[in-house]
Amino acid sequence: MALPNQVSTNKLNIPPKKTIVSRFLDLVEKGGNKFPDVLTLFAIITGIILVSSFIAAKLGVSAVNPATNETMNAVNLLNGDGIRRIMTEMVSNFVSFPPLGLVLVIMLGVGLAESTGLVSAFMRRVVFASPKKLILPTIVLIAILGNAAADAAVIVLPPIAALIYLTLGKNPIVGLVAAYAAVAGGFSANLIITSLDVLLAGFTESSAQIIDPSYIANPAMNYYFVFASTFVLLPVTIWVTNKIVEPRLGTLDTVHTLEKQELSLSDSEKKGLKWAFITTILFLLVIVATIIPENGILRNQETGEIMNSPFMSSLVAIMFLFFFLPALAYGIGAGSIKSDKDVAGHLTKSMSGMGYYIVLTFIAAQMITYFAWSNLGAIIAINGAEWLQSIGLTGLPLLIGFILLSALINLIVASSSAKWAILGPVFVPMLLLMDYSPAFTQLAYRIGDSITNMITPMLAYFAIILTFAKKYDSRMGVGTLISALLPYSIAYMIFWILLFVVWYLLGLPIGPDTYIRVK
Repeated sequence: MALPNQVSTNKLNIPPKKTIVSRFLDLVEKGGNKFPDVLTLFAIITGIILVSSFIAAKLGVSAVNPATNETMNAVNLLNGDGIRRIMTEMVSNFVSFPPLGLVLVIMLGVGLAESTGLVSAFMRRVVFASPKKLILPTIVLIAILGNAAADAAVIVLPPIAALIYLTLGKNPIVGLVAAYAAVAGGFSANLIITSLDVLLAGFTESSAQIIDPSYIANPAMNYYFVFASTFVLLPVTIWVTNKIVEPRLGTLDTVHTLEKQELSLSDSEKKGLKWAFITTILFLLVIVATIIPENGILRNQETGEIMNSPFMSSLVAIMFLFFFLPALAYGIGAGSIKSDKDVAGHLTKSMSGMGYYIVLTFIAAQMITYFAWSNLGAIIAINGAEWLQSIGLTGLPLLIGFILLSALINLIVASSSAKWAILGPVFVPMLLLMDYSPAFTQLAYRIGDSITNMITPMLAYFAIILTFAKKYDSRMGVGTLISALLPYSIAYMIFWILLFVVWYLLGLPIGPDTYIRVK
């Protein structure tokens, strides 16, 4: 998204007397910012992975995959075969890296909406009409619910939240990190069943069938807890933003509170918003028509499902059109688009700020791919699970230990499904033999998988957020970003585990006809 050229680095309004939390975050920021630029950092990590693969392979490091009982050996990527693979698959690693195409496609639509003035006009309309006290809660709630759109929400919502904060005359980076924390960290909280519920249930079912071949998993089996989690994370995110993050980040000195007349809309902008609104309604009606009828073209043509269907696979295209078509209508109505050349110009402008991200994606794609090729991530996860199993914990300590282990592994293996494919066959049968339902084990995993999502650079979208942040503060580094996100991660861990403990002690059902213990 082409963002406004707000690039000040001066921070004001920092309290002279710092709390213990503030001093700790200062240390995180200072330490993190001593690292080189993230491009260089990812290149260094890539080198470490390659060298580690060589050493681990020479030492015969391995682990037994509990899902297949096959031995996974560390793979040397610096031998002849490894070097040939690195050289021949470098381009395919880049172009097939999922976030690359996903981000660029969505940013075409979002960027056009920003470039034509739709985003600015809509934000000013919202700010002018809404009480300021409700803006942050609305951002956070939409971000938490937005994880239903999977990766698309991580790309779309944070930069929009930054623009809202900019319009309010506040530090846009505060809005950016609050929305990112909510959508990435709150990935297992929602009011509806999402594709993640369906995906994880499949792994849980196969893991449970190691012990109970008749076990059938239900995608809604965590729904009650996931639903309740939404209303726990909402106030926690708001409190952390208002009490810790915003006071600490301060303001950018080029951001000034907009006067009322600056918020008002011109007649052409009002006309453009009207056209965009009509277009949005028509587009949504078309989408509804493709999924509501039993034979809808975006339903699963064999089963009639919506969750496991072309609709869910089309979310990126839907998000692109959701922004592109109203932006086109707005531009024509407001007069910012008068010909096809204007459309081409706006699209080019919207993509001009994505150069840093494309370079970063190239390096990140190689890094993450090499880590997978080496088997180091899987070996670390398997050995960590076996260690936790071997120390003899039972009951709540074991469950909380499993949550923390999942959170730790998430720092190096960010894929939720990849981790669960490894951890599920270990912990689901183990806890099933202790009378804990597979659904409850899955629930514990989901908490751990979520709470460190926002602070791990191994999540591809961390780089995107850093790119957006640099648009506003050119000195923004990895340490500054992590120190801004860390309070959310810690708060999520504390309150989510507390909710988990209360749920456990009260013995509440965690989903429809699904309980903590095996019935």
